[in-house]
Amino acid sequence: MRPAVSRAAFASVLLAPRAVGVAARCASSSSAASPSVAAATYDHASFIKEVAATDPPEHLSSLLNVLQARGEKLVSPGAKRGLIPLVVPLAESPAGNLTSLLRWPTAPSGMEMPVVEVRNHGLWLLAKNVNQYIHRVLVEADINGYADDLWSAVGDSGKKLYTKGDFKESQMADLDAYLLKKVGLFPDVIERKTSCHFEKGDYVSALITGEFYTRDQFPGFGRPFVFNAEILKRVGRTTEAKDSARVALKSPWWTLGCSYEEAAELAGWEDEQIEFIREKVSEEGKREDLKKGKAPEQVVLDEAAFLMDLASVDSNWDDVVDRIAGCYREAGLDDIAKFIAYRE
Repeated sequence: MRPAVSRAAFASVLLAPRAVGVAARCASSSSAASPSVAAATYDHASFIKEVAATDPPEHLSSLLNVLQARGEKLVSPGAKRGLIPLVVPLAESPAGNLTSLLRWPTAPSGMEMPVVEVRNHGLWLLAKNVNQYIHRVLVEADINGYADDLWSAVGDSGKKLYTKGDFKESQMADLDAYLLKKVGLFPDVIERKTSCHFEKGDYVSALITGEFYTRDQFPGFGRPFVFNAEILKRVGRTTEAKDSARVALKSPWWTLGCSYEEAAELAGWEDEQIEFIREKVSEEGKREDLKKGKAPEQVVLDEAAFLMDLASVDSNWDDVVDRIAGCYREAGLDDIAKFIAYRE
């Protein structure tokens, strides 16, 4: 089993242009599209570029249109109070689910902004990027016979992603198989495929799929290792299940797809990891790291990552967001500090 991506890999940020506030502007636009849609699109794109200090996804406007066509209500990208501070809110569903983009503090070369859903203890990964999210929505709409409204919403970019009727012409066994082969990898699809193997009594295929899930398919996310731990536990491989859960807890806790307590139980731990991290972010703990030769910049970046972990346990993001931003500022990363601290 490969180790999870270290949280330290995402603890710093690629420097970007100086950010300025834009969340409340962009009430007018010269676009020929619907005025309300155009204004909202421009608002989110400007926020991502100027506040989140990164390039907006190419098809961001199409994504926003698709979310509205599905009945979601656009929200301000600066409405981050009470949320994990690394998200750019996009839209809220009638059920209260918040679709957002994740702005990693830093990302490996070529990694686009993932589409995520905000949950109580962190985030659930919906798609690795905007294109895959839109592509999947179009396929599902085509199968269910309500594609016309979505095609109108997505515009010309939809034609580049999916051709109507392609699923039927592919003659594939089911939607999940098509998505995994033609669109991309999605956590919920992989987990559903694994569960189907179990229901059929095919434990070998379930274990293989669970192991595949952990092979760096979703860098930075601990969820694959939590799920794999659950699979291993179901077949009585308790030692391996504990190992997988412990690997998961080396990732940011807000990427586990469950509460810390659930993952810790799988790992055979109680509160010792929480106490360990609390010690690490104390003044004494930071002094100890410095004495061991750790660079001052790395000490404060680790502190930011640890504070995020602790906040995910109680969902008290607003209580620590300024301290997290201060860590990045102390490390000389002003752009990411401003983005994290920004909230309306």
